[in-house]
Amino acid sequence: MDSSFSDNKYTSSKPADKPAFDSDTAANGDLASALFNPAEGYLQGSHWSTSFQGMATEPFESRISDVLMAPITESEIEIKPDGLLYLPEIKYRRILNRAFGPGGWGLVPRGAHSVSGRTLSREYALICLGRFTSQARGEQDYFDDGGLATATEGCKSNALVRCCKDLGVASELWDPAFISQFKAKYCAEEWVTHAVRGSKKRMWRLKTRQWEYPWAKK
Repeated sequence: MDSSFSDNKYTSSKPADKPAFDSDTAANGDLASALFNPAEGYLQGSHWSTSFQGMATEPFESRISDVLMAPITESEIEIKPDGLLYLPEIKYRRILNRAFGPGGWGLVPRGAHSVSGRTLSREYALICLGRFTSQARGEQDYFDDGGLATATEGCKSNALVRCCKDLGVASELWDPAFISQFKAKYCAEEWVTHAVRGSKKRMWRLKTRQWEYPWAKK
């Protein structure tokens, strides 16, 4: 069955270009080149690989909007050592599940994985209740080919977080005023020493947390 729309309103009947795949390279163990094999048909036969169906047709109902744009619980916010505030990725999934129900949303790959140096990336679209909602490229660093499987999951999670910005989820984390107030109230920036190397670095933590090995305040 042809998955494209007959009126070509959302997609073209012309097949999308396939990402390059070198079978010889993959056979030689270059996993970075073999992350996506177009012959396996991950994107073939699905109009969601290119479609924008349902984009901006109408707002979601009030109940859904209230869940998506509800103020985030401050106790769930984390801070990275460099001072970046974030909400754990699983929290975004729970918000989407409350808003749309499990199975009512999904991430769809919009192309092959790309590798630049030791950074893996891939474009994803967020589909909610059968409607295109947002699109973003996720990325994840990795150190060796043995970590590629984990990196693909991190890449997907990063794309999900970025897609959720368009739905207003955890929008406070991109608000400079909120960030400054939260840090002043709940966070501390301190000089800490590495237990092994002896190097010192200025890092952030939540006031409710203590430094963990190998870092310690001295």
